[in-house]
Amino acid sequence: MAQSKAVPNRGYGRWTPFWFLAPAVSALLLVGIYPTIFALVTSFRQYNITRPRDGYPFIGFSNYASVLTDGTFWTSLGTTAQFYLTVLPVQIVLGLSIALLLHKPGLGLLKSLARVTLVVPLATTYAVVGLIGRLIFNRDFGVANQFLDTIGIGGFDWLGSTSGAFAAIAIMDIWQWTPFCALFFLAGLSMVPGEIEEAARLETSSKLAMLRYVQLPYLLPSLTALLILRSADVLKLFDMVFVMTRGGPGSATDLISIYIQRVGFRVFDLGMASAQAILLLILTIVISRLYIRVLYRENY
Repeated sequence: MAQSKAVPNRGYGRWTPFWFLAPAVSALLLVGIYPTIFALVTSFRQYNITRPRDGYPFIGFSNYASVLTDGTFWTSLGTTAQFYLTVLPVQIVLGLSIALLLHKPGLGLLKSLARVTLVVPLATTYAVVGLIGRLIFNRDFGVANQFLDTIGIGGFDWLGSTSGAFAAIAIMDIWQWTPFCALFFLAGLSMVPGEIEEAARLETSSKLAMLRYVQLPYLLPSLTALLILRSADVLKLFDMVFVMTRGGPGSATDLISIYIQRVGFRVFDLGMASAQAILLLILTIVISRLYIRVLYRENY
């Protein structure tokens, strides 16, 4: 009996996989790689787009030296660190609490509805979150002041005061990214073997002991990834803050991304702004490596 030979698929060739990958790779090169290389090259040049006749001469590390001696840069970086240390612990605690509630057995329909609800803030763009924040914290007709009136505290100029504006952007960031933390922790809890949890429940009724000795080892990878992603996100946070406060009043909400935008697109010193952006990228990499070494040491 003659063996049948496989007929080659003439629509699939050697280069077919590369054609499928080409759109994604092209988008990555255009949106990610090229701007980074352009910023790196520009950071070593005197690059002011309002003075094209001066050219764009190579000046070495002069832009970096100017950035490192710029007091406003360090003040904005300090404000960003304060914002990060304010919102992240709240997001982790609330996100972990929500994840533990959703991880409990039973209540299948409510869990499904809760998971769908958690996606809504994540699907909202930064600019829209900023517009919502401006409406909520409006001094005259905002929901926040109406709530304060109902409990007898009285209105408050949220966006017009230093502490109020900082609190307003922190509240909006917590609202948007707490569900993200909850979904991360929920994914980590789903990796805990059910038999281990059942055995632990027979040994102890303490939820804290269960979290510390059984669930936490499985949550460390999620926590590490969460800290890395949120660190990078806070360092580049711009849209929401710019829409809500423009970095004001004064420098109360002048995060580092707001300051870089002001240097690059108001002063038009792209060389200085590029140097600041590259330093921010280096800082993000250092923080990420630090998180991995401290929280995920079993990989080393």
